[in-house]
Amino acid sequence: MIITIDGVAGAGKTTLAEFMSKEYENQLSVQVIHMDDLYYGWSDPFGSHLTKTLENIVASHNAREPFVTTKFDWQLNIPGVELLIEPVDLLILEGVGAGQRATRPFADTKIWIDLEPIVGLRRVLARDGFQIEDKMLGFLEQQRVHHLEEGTREAADFHVNGLH
Repeated sequence: MIITIDGVAGAGKTTLAEFMSKEYENQLSVQVIHMDDLYYGWSDPFGSHLTKTLENIVASHNAREPFVTTKFDWQLNIPGVELLIEPVDLLILEGVGAGQRATRPFADTKIWIDLEPIVGLRRVLARDGFQIEDKMLGFLEQQRVHHLEEGTREAADFHVNGLH
């Protein structure tokens, strides 16, 4: 089973994924994959690298085979350590880009978290520091374009209010 959780940066996707993981872990094997680990830096987070990685993750999950990718190191701004994705009963893909077209045919449930991008930006800066503000402003524009081109919000099965 695959669940995707998408929405703007700072909407609460990670929090919801962690809650769901804890709720299901007594009945199922669960792994949460964070899009932040899969992006290829600030310049092109939603490009072909992310899409291809997601296609490989989904294909491996459906084949019940492990998949190894590289987790991005944001401190060094380069690909970092290996990230092993084990075969599990429930795979939760969370983050901006998780609900893109490449994952939709395989997702059993697609969740969108509604939140004004400026509120999300404030949350991200409070969490990660104001030193990334310029980069986050660029990210927000890329996220806006990505969500529009992909129609992610409209394709979701469920919409959740990110203010709670």
